[in-house]
Amino acid sequence: MPQKKLPWYLTLYDIEQSDTGKLVYCDNPFCVGYNGPLSGCSANVSCPYLEIYGDGSSTAGYFVKDVVLYDQVSGDLQTTTANGSVIFGCGERQSGDLGSDNEEALDGILGFGKSNSSMISQLASSGDVKKMFAHCLDSTNGGGIFAIGRVIQPKVNTTPMVPDQPHYSVNMTAVQVGLELLNLTTDVFEIGDRKGTILDSGTTLAYLPEIIYQPLVSKIIGQQPDLNVHTVNDEYTCFQYSESVDEGFPNVTFHFENSLTLNVHPHEYLFPYEGLWCIGWQNSGMQSSDRRNLTLLGDLVLSNKLVVYDLEKQAIGWTEYNCSSSIKLQDEHSGTVHLVGSHYIPSESPPPCDVTVLVPFILLLTLLQIFIHQNM
Repeated sequence: MPQKKLPWYLTLYDIEQSDTGKLVYCDNPFCVGYNGPLSGCSANVSCPYLEIYGDGSSTAGYFVKDVVLYDQVSGDLQTTTANGSVIFGCGERQSGDLGSDNEEALDGILGFGKSNSSMISQLASSGDVKKMFAHCLDSTNGGGIFAIGRVIQPKVNTTPMVPDQPHYSVNMTAVQVGLELLNLTTDVFEIGDRKGTILDSGTTLAYLPEIIYQPLVSKIIGQQPDLNVHTVNDEYTCFQYSESVDEGFPNVTFHFENSLTLNVHPHEYLFPYEGLWCIGWQNSGMQSSDRRNLTLLGDLVLSNKLVVYDLEKQAIGWTEYNCSSSIKLQDEHSGTVHLVGSHYIPSESPPPCDVTVLVPFILLLTLLQIFIHQNM
């Protein structure tokens, strides 16, 4: 189906412009549960937060509570407006990529993590939704699908989540390059008390421990022995190549519990940069301490696949999919099945106008980083 242009633009949330927004103070149970006891945090002080991400970016600010509007599916490619009350962080200070003033910078990030403070957990605790959601990131056309609910079609096979882990982690069992399995033992996917492989849609590339990274990259580059491989910006392994990368390089396949596989094509793990092709696999053994030696798969791997998170059954699954198409979801209350289409955020910026708070229900706009809008 054709993509729809959205009738709004991104803008920072401003509690001063909201009729329903309220500050969350330190004596609120949410504040204690999120940060634990805070020194100097008293009943008349707004609840602060600080989040530091794996790439070094950070956001700091305070929590607010407001009414959010979302699109609830009412029929095939049809929605009605519903609302709910949620607590979220209002950032005052951003650093790293989050603090960038370029036109690709985000207005905000909506957390759909496993903790009780996440958006999906808050909506589920009110009985509005089940703790199930899915995303399909379209690297070809931009945008894609984000949906809360039970995916009926396409059929998605799943693998168990690793218990007692803060992230969405699953057990990887093998790595295959072309037709050849790398000679690895299962313990290479677990470092210290961090178990399993993290799926992280908030990360662009993929990070592998050196014991996996080195043989993987060697076999990829070995397909073209005449390449002039060099490092760009002290970070990316790059080379010139004028032919089709899908014909010249092998697929990479990750194997997981329950015989679930994740196939990554060369055009997905190689990206163009300054006239070169660069490898999206990163050596996590060379990263900062919070990401060192992690096995972490970001959007480079997750794009062009429908990825389903079922917190009710503690399972995650995926299948290769056209993210510009549509999926079918089941209404938990009526049992009816509805068609949900893809969306995207247009790049052009229309003139200023009033916008509303928007977060997902069974249908949402686009890329996994969802945006909270100003409630006027």
